[in-house]
Amino acid sequence: MTTLTPSDSLLRHPPLMLYLGARTFSRFASQIAAVAVGWQIYDMTSSAFALGMIGLVQFIPTALLVFVAGHAVDHFDRKRVVQICQIVQGLTALFLAAGTYGDWLSVTQIFVAMTVVGIATSFESPAVAAMLPSVVPEGTLQRATATSTGVAQLAMITGPAIGGFAYAVSPTLPYAIMAAFWIVGSLLIPLVAVTPAPAKQATADVDDLYSGLRFVRSNPAILGTISLDLFAVLLGGATALLPIYARDILHTGPWGLGVLRAAPAIGALAMTIVLARTSITSRVGLRMFQAVIVFGIATIVFALSWWLWLSVAALVVMGAADTVSVVIRFSLVQLATPDNMRGRVGAVNFLFINASNQLGQFESGVTAALFGAMPAAVLGGVGTVAVALLWMKLFPSLRRIERLE
Repeated sequence: MTTLTPSDSLLRHPPLMLYLGARTFSRFASQIAAVAVGWQIYDMTSSAFALGMIGLVQFIPTALLVFVAGHAVDHFDRKRVVQICQIVQGLTALFLAAGTYGDWLSVTQIFVAMTVVGIATSFESPAVAAMLPSVVPEGTLQRATATSTGVAQLAMITGPAIGGFAYAVSPTLPYAIMAAFWIVGSLLIPLVAVTPAPAKQATADVDDLYSGLRFVRSNPAILGTISLDLFAVLLGGATALLPIYARDILHTGPWGLGVLRAAPAIGALAMTIVLARTSITSRVGLRMFQAVIVFGIATIVFALSWWLWLSVAALVVMGAADTVSVVIRFSLVQLATPDNMRGRVGAVNFLFINASNQLGQFESGVTAALFGAMPAAVLGGVGTVAVALLWMKLFPSLRRIERLE
């Protein structure tokens, strides 16, 4: 396999470029969906609980299908799995567009559509993650992860803005754009050249649906990394409350919601530019914990803000801190996992990520319904800092990790 020096650009590696293209179009669609569905549901219901339900209906399929999805990713062509999932997502977006245009779409139908998207994503995400080590040259996974994260952040910056402005033009338009992006992604993914990995011995029976879970449990560093993300982001899911903050606290409209949605990605992009050129070469475990603590503090600042500019600044810091954690976590998990186990381990990882993001959205919605948006967001930020400090004590081996590659 080709080896690149730190000065070489991964963006001149054709398989990675095609991979990034397919992944980025899918991210565009997902980010547009977050704005369009969130605003439409809140506009139809004015309910914080209903906002939380958006996350729950997407998480339930992941929880039910996690082991089946991981097994499928390890036993079928990963590119084909991704392609089928993106086609299903594109068709679902067309359904939402038609229902919104015809004015017959109900809240229940939106929840059903997001459940279908959740099912497709539960297969797509571990398949995409498992592909990356086979797409990039050896010795460049940490930089490639940062590059992949950075390109995805471009979608996360512009996607919410597109979603907000498109919804302001017509509630149908964002769903039509989502459908187009998912279909384009499905056309790019088969073109990605994947380097076959050398045969490796897994630590569990490769035919066992639950071997990925056992692998994670047997590796304290991986278990600590994944569970840290689960509990920290589960508590710090303030972004689920953005429609409430946009309309009721910051007194802005769909365009303002789009700006707020894009703000974390701006910080993430700035950080990935740094990480794509300069790898974290020492004390990576400690750096991850520090990043989570900064994320929690920024969440508290956002929660207490009544000013749009301060809210945007806090979200930018949250995005930058989260990116450090994401790059370290993804690199650690992928490098510590044999290729023929990456689908199942990736599915477990995705379950934890979805639990943190989507159950976090549900938790934030329920807490906001009970106590109000600001108290819910403050409690989440405080909880995130507390979890990071506790995990430093519970997983000392993770805190002491020096290098990834």
